[in-house]
Amino acid sequence: MSYKALALQLTCQSVNHCQTRDEAEALMLSGVERIEQQIAASIGYIGRDTLLVVVPEHFLTGFPVDESVDVWREKAALEIDGRVYEAISAMVQRQQIYFAGNAYEIDPYFPELYFQTSFIVGPNGDILLRYRRLNSMYSPTPHDVWELYLDAYGYDSLFPVARTNIGNLACIASEDILFPELARCLAIRGAEVLLHSTSETGSPLLTQKNIAKQARALETMTYVVSANTAGITGISLPVNSADSGSKVVDPKGMVLAEAGYGESLAANADIDLAALRDFRQRPALGNLMARQRFELYAESYTKTSVYPPSTLLSQPAERQHFVRTQQEVIKKLYS
Repeated sequence: MSYKALALQLTCQSVNHCQTRDEAEALMLSGVERIEQQIAASIGYIGRDTLLVVVPEHFLTGFPVDESVDVWREKAALEIDGRVYEAISAMVQRQQIYFAGNAYEIDPYFPELYFQTSFIVGPNGDILLRYRRLNSMYSPTPHDVWELYLDAYGYDSLFPVARTNIGNLACIASEDILFPELARCLAIRGAEVLLHSTSETGSPLLTQKNIAKQARALETMTYVVSANTAGITGISLPVNSADSGSKVVDPKGMVLAEAGYGESLAANADIDLAALRDFRQRPALGNLMARQRFELYAESYTKTSVYPPSTLLSQPAERQHFVRTQQEVIKKLYS
């Protein structure tokens, strides 16, 4: 099977300036309407075989700048069964696509926090998986409430893979692309296409994340569909700092398509599942997943703890807490 995947490069309209939840949610809902128009026009241009669309990180809200966890949760974090997800579901059903995005989300098990969540919606409007970002500098993650999170959802919930008629899909959020272990954990669970919602610095030079996208693709023998923002409005940063470079990378690490600056549908390419599966079945030097010797590394990981788990079980989720924790980790690593 072969189909087209689109990493849709969109301008992110932040809700930082909104004073109330209702005001922020109205902006999010209008954003869904605008995005549906762009998706429909993109499909009309690229072709009806465009079956997968990935949009950028925090595409409806932007990110918290100086808001506390409490303020951002109340203003910008989505309810799992709320109006914004309902609008996204309806949009996806009308367009008959698989749709991957990223949002801050309220979790009923952790009412004082939010998690940054990447999600996949199928053509029937159902959410096929939720992936909570696992590495973040300033936002809560499952690792920060480790024991309670595992009690609530179990270990396998950390690395979900959706088996669909367009392949086995998995999500990676933002900076998680910089951590090779994460992509491997998804690949050994069957992932064939990694959907990367991101909002990152645009540059004509190679950036850390752009190097990582190609590295993760060839290491795990997966396609990487990475959608970046086309700038963020409504915050004090220069609007186009996080812009450009949305791309589709093939399982050998080759960039198949890449967008320039601004809103763009240029990052679209064919996903050839039959070729990928054939590649994975052939004994060869390049079949890296079949050459993995995980036992070599398991003991090193088991015996080593760097960033401590569960730090938010006894501390409020304040920005300074995350900074202090990293300072302590650096001291332990390098002193």
